[in-house]
Amino acid sequence: MNNAYARKKQPEQVRRQLLDCAATLAVEIGLSALTIQAVADAASVTKGGLFHHFPSKEKLIEGVFVDLLEKLDAEIDTLLARDPVRCGRFTRAYVDSAMRLMESKAPSPWGALSISMITDANLRRLWSDWLRDRLIRHADTDSDPALEIVRYAADGVWLADLTDVDKTLRMDRGALRDTLIDMTQRDRP
Repeated sequence: MNNAYARKKQPEQVRRQLLDCAATLAVEIGLSALTIQAVADAASVTKGGLFHHFPSKEKLIEGVFVDLLEKLDAEIDTLLARDPVRCGRFTRAYVDSAMRLMESKAPSPWGALSISMITDANLRRLWSDWLRDRLIRHADTDSDPALEIVRYAADGVWLADLTDVDKTLRMDRGALRDTLIDMTQRDRP
């Protein structure tokens, strides 16, 4: 029996496979070269099966982005639970998460999606919604402007690494991470 038919009654498994295949292809060939047919083939799903879960390439890419945001949420929640110091806790988790992603050698679609976010209003809206929700949730611990500057610095490091700035122009990432974390632990008024 064809795999596409064998998994017909497992929609969550099929959806998961489509997201994973789309993320892998985004890393391998880039979002602009990503096609519905390539994702369907990689997932052993018919195009119709793919369109059942994602009615367009844009919705599929949004699905991959939302999936990444959910994973980021889970990672940040884990880091928050380990941090006993309330003030600046979200900012430290944000910095740690960004630095871990940059240091990871595992392929990730974050790079392709981050570049696409610059021109894709839907991806920017998803990111803004995620960040807004987090900042509201952590307003009592992370609203100090100095902490916002630290988060902007982490974003800048992410962008510098994403654009492959010459390594001789970069500060050691471990020292940079420690400096940013130290900035979140200074006394606040």
